[in-house]
Amino acid sequence: MMKLTNFALCVLALLPITLTAQTLATSATQTQTANDHHGDEAAIQQVMNRYHAAIQAHDGAAFAGLFLPDANLWLNVLTDSAYARAQAKSPTTQKVRVSNYRDFAKLVTSTTKNFDPEHSNLVIHTDGTIAVLYFDFVFNVDGKANNHGSETWQLVKAADGWRIASIVYSSEPPTQQ
Repeated sequence: MMKLTNFALCVLALLPITLTAQTLATSATQTQTANDHHGDEAAIQQVMNRYHAAIQAHDGAAFAGLFLPDANLWLNVLTDSAYARAQAKSPTTQKVRVSNYRDFAKLVTSTTKNFDPEHSNLVIHTDGTIAVLYFDFVFNVDGKANNHGSETWQLVKAADGWRIASIVYSSEPPTQQ
């Protein structure tokens, strides 16, 4: 039979106290991190709300202000079925179209059409410094669905708050009758 020294007995006696203290400290840290992330998620949701409002108000400057100034990645990827339809009309159609937020901001400012994007099934992942949004969308123009698909935004938390770094979305325009 093994003999335990007084030191070993003290260590064994203190082990539950140490583990409880570590668990409480970890739990407090996790709670604080969760609270921070909820605040970040709310701030990111506000970016999406301002995005929507700027489009509806035809406010290209407010829209552009949601992006990092040097961010230029805006990818529109046609779904396979939309690509096949587009190629049937024009064989030179590109499946992936590269643009930037500045071009869309100009369109938002210059159009007389009523743009009304709808967003659903929003998922936000963030560590408090970077974030990814993934959601489904329907882009309505003058009250009719003009496009739908899934969309992802990559955001960064800049010194002055959350900014969009890039947008990538699938595109499934309605079939023309």
